[in-house]
Amino acid sequence: MQRRQFVIALTGLFAAHRIAEAAVNPTDPIKIEKLVLSDAEWKKRLAPEAYQVLRHEGTERAGTSPLNAEKRKGYFACAGCDLPLFLSETKYESGTGWPSFYNFIPGRMETKTDFKLILPRTEYHCARCEGHQGHVFDDGPKPTGKRYCNNGVALKFVPA
Repeated sequence: MQRRQFVIALTGLFAAHRIAEAAVNPTDPIKIEKLVLSDAEWKKRLAPEAYQVLRHEGTERAGTSPLNAEKRKGYFACAGCDLPLFLSETKYESGTGWPSFYNFIPGRMETKTDFKLILPRTEYHCARCEGHQGHVFDDGPKPTGKRYCNNGVALKFVPA
């Protein structure tokens, strides 16, 4: 086994342990270890639509995600690495056609400024795998006033 393959295998085992630990109580603070895979590895791991969104900052068509109708208790995790990102009680119907949340689990997101539509927007990514999730806007409900507009293919729902 080559050294690179060995390091990737160890990283995967360690990440699986941290994922299992995070799933026990998704709101517990955890040290986020980065999950770094090659583009080819991401392509094998993800469905084509999820790959385009998570790895190349694509956007799914509005109204196409089954997660829009998800109303059960549980949490929403990154489809790339299973890190819990949102609690179901923070989900709301924004009327945009994408799953929307007014808050995320602290420490689970990173942001950057996106100029793809010329005007700046705040883009957010999973803190573990840096997979693109969506954009955050200042037109959400109380208590935060934020709308985390998420691509459904970038998420998995885990029922309570």
